Parts: sequence; structure tokens; C-alpha cells
Amino acid sequence: MAASKMLIPSLTLFRPLTCAAAASYPTRLVPHPPDLVKWVKKEGGFVHEAVKIAQDTTFGLGLVASGEIPKGSDLIVLPDHVPLKFHSDRQDVAGSVLLHLSHQVPEELWAMKLGLKLLQERAKVGSFWWPYISNLPETYSVPIFFTGEDIKNLQYAPLLYQVNKRCRFLLEFEQEVKNGLKNLKLSEHPFGGQDVDASSLGWAMSAVSSRAFRLYGKKLPDGTCSDIPMMLPLIDMCNHSFDPNAQIVQEQDVGSSKMLIKVVAEKDIKQNDPLLLNYGCLSNDFFLLDYGFVVPSNPYDYIELKYDGALMDAASMAAGVSSPNFSAPAPWQRQVLSQLKLDGEASNVKVIIGGPELVEGRLLSALRVILSNDMELVQRYDLNILKSLSAEAPLGVANEVAVFRTIIALCVIALGHFPTKIMDDESQMKQGVPVSTELAIQFRIQKKSVIIDVMRDLTKRVKVLSSKETSTA
Repeated sequence: MAASKMLIPSLTLFRPLTCAAAASYPTRLVPHPPDLVKWVKKEGGFVHEAVKIAQDTTFGLGLVASGEIPKGSDLIVLPDHVPLKFHSDRQDVAGSVLLHLSHQVPEELWAMKLGLKLLQERAKVGSFWWPYISNLPETYSVPIFFTGEDIKNLQYAPLLYQVNKRCRFLLEFEQEVKNGLKNLKLSEHPFGGQDVDASSLGWAMSAVSSRAFRLYGKKLPDGTCSDIPMMLPLIDMCNHSFDPNAQIVQEQDVGSSKMLIKVVAEKDIKQNDPLLLNYGCLSNDFFLLDYGFVVPSNPYDYIELKYDGALMDAASMAAGVSSPNFSAPAPWQRQVLSQLKLDGEASNVKVIIGGPELVEGRLLSALRVILSNDMELVQRYDLNILKSLSAEAPLGVANEVAVFRTIIALCVIALGHFPTKIMDDESQMKQGVPVSTELAIQFRIQKKSVIIDVMRDLTKRVKVLSSKETSTA
């Protein structure tokens, strides 16, 4: 995506919204940004004396402990006015324009809504949030900024679909924004008269998706709290771990209706330890799409497959299962598939392998049912039992072995859709490649590893079941 143009030459009215190409270590928006710790304290926030911004060898730039911090300590406290949220005054023309543009953004791309506000504040000289915004990276390593070749290098159709969808949205939304900003007076223009293009929109969406948190906002009339995306200066420099040493807590400010947002130590933190939050139990698809990194050996990573009768028949036959009837299930089997939402009008044929479940329950139960010819036996079991991998061979050992072998064959087919092997990928990485290429290769290695791990696990289960069958015989 090309850098954005500037309509007005005077830097007293706005700050440029250009977006540079990705680099190994993204620079900040300005060469020497203001001290973020000092700014948070100046605005009435609290930062523990042992918390500092530093480069960590494992996690990159982030927050690190410069001394021992006991469990339960407040690490950072932000007062209510410091987080950057989307709010727009309808009485103000520029705010009204921004609000109108935000209504064109689909809910699944919520980051773009807050991104519009971020872009407005980035363009504005004298913005309250400039000390924070100037510390943001100039570039992001998310796939929307990959070259076409590196998008292909991902080699995984579901992620390719999402990347292309986001790129299409940005190009279309660029036109929506241009149309919305036409013929506006400078005083009414939310971006100080600047031309906003897909590149600057992509920067803003990536800044929000990689750094914002969805936290509780104001209480609603029914007593529940609204879910509000917000950018949390300094807090968003905590890196990710599934084994975090800190957590975000929201507390009511004493004597006020406003909320304080805190980061609290969940365990004792040693000197030089990075401060780590859990961003969520997410697959690598989300980590790469939204955050621009890949988690090795991610226990929540999985691959998507389509539940398709012909594919299931092919996998079963490859596994040596005689006469599978996935393409033509009996009426009672079709009824079960309908209950599983794998058949009929309201069907969702996307199923997953990997992650905490190892095999999605809907897929497991479908295979158990279709590979069984015993309607009475199937009808004895609750569907939740048939969905459970921990329910050991509910329809018999022979059925379970056939099911696992079919899934292993599905895994072999899925591996075959990747044009390279892990050895090829690792060899390519050793040659030294650009950051985006490295991320794409890391991503596809992890996807293939998920498939291989599932195959190993199920192969062990087949051996155990086969030995039980032999000893019983």
C-alpha cells in the first residue's frame, strides 16, 4: 500500500499520516518520542518504580522489571481519561463525520472504528494523546502489509481468505472515507484536511487490533456493563504469554463513578523479567492477523477442514475402512448430522482438528455415527458422549479404530495441501529471509506441526485400542 498524500503543506494544522514499509525492528512514529512513563505519571497515573521500557531478547520492546516486584503489587494504574476510546460529539461536524464513517465498519472489524479515532488524534497537533501515539510503531508485521508473494507463502486457505477479505475491506473503505470527506471545510475535516488512504487506514486498524483491549465501560440500564475497546497507554507494552505474570483489573475510583484500569502482578516478578499478559487463548491465525506474531507450540492452534461427504469417504477408504457411507448416510444418520449442524439448512460444515479438544466434538461424533451401522446402539448414547474424546470407544473398539484411522487419513490429506514440507521450510529460514517471509514460514510450520501432533496422538490411541482388542480376543 502506498504512503498517503498530504493536501495541506502546513505542519501547524496536522501531523502526516504516512505509513512506511515493514522493517525488522519497527521504529517509533518519531525518532525520539516523549517518555511514556513520565507522561502517565504526569496525567495522574501510577507506574511502579521497578517498571521500565526495555528491549527483551525473547519478546522485543516491552515492559521489564528493573528490580524485584512482589505478587499483588500494582504495576500500572491509568485514570479514566488516559485510555483512548472512540467517542464522537454529534454537535461537532468533524465528530459527526467520524461517527458516520464508523457506521460503515462491520462489527467483526471493530478495530477500524477505534482506528478512525486514533488516526484523527495522530493527525492533530496538540492532541492530548500525542505522547502516547508518537511511541507507537511506524509499521506493523500483520499480513495485510505482506507482499503478494508472502501472503501466498502462508499456504493456508482459511488465513488467506481472511487476509484478502481485510485487504478488500481497506480498499473499499478507502473510497467510503474519500466520499465522506469530499467538499468539507478544513474546520469540519476530522483529519486536518489530509487524504486518508488504505495504507493509513491499515496502519490505524493494525495499531488497534494489536494493542487495544475490550474492557467494561459504563453500566447499562439492565445492570450489565458495555464492552468498550480502548487503547491503554503503557499497559499495551506488556507482551503476551499463556503463562502471564500480570493481569488487568478494573476498579471504581474512590469517590467517583470513573474506572481505574490497573495492571497487577499475579506472581512474584524477578529482576529483568518481562511483564506479560495473556492476550487470549487464541489460534495462530488470530495472533498473526491481529498482532503480527506466531506462537510456537501454541496449545490453542488448530486447522480448519470442511465436513464433506466425498472427502470423508476418500479419507475412510484411504484408511482401509470398508464401504464408508458419508456421501449417502442412512436417514437416521442424517438426522444425527442435522443435530450436529453438519447437514441441513442451518449447517456449519467448518470443523477443526487440533487445539485443546484435539478433534472437534461434532466431527468426532459424526464419524462415530456414520461408521456405525448399529442404529440401536447409537441411540443409546447422549450426543455429548459421542462428541467426547474421553468417552473411550462408546460404539465399540472396531468403530473407534476406524474413526481414528479416518481422522489420521484426513490429516495426511490436509498435509498434502501444503506445497512444502517442514524440512523445506526450516531450510529456507536458515538462508535469511525478510521479516514477513519469516512470519509466513513460521505460521505454516506451526500449522503442519498441529496436524503431525494430532496424527501422533491418534496413532498412539489406535495402538492402545488394537492391543486391547487383541488381548480381549
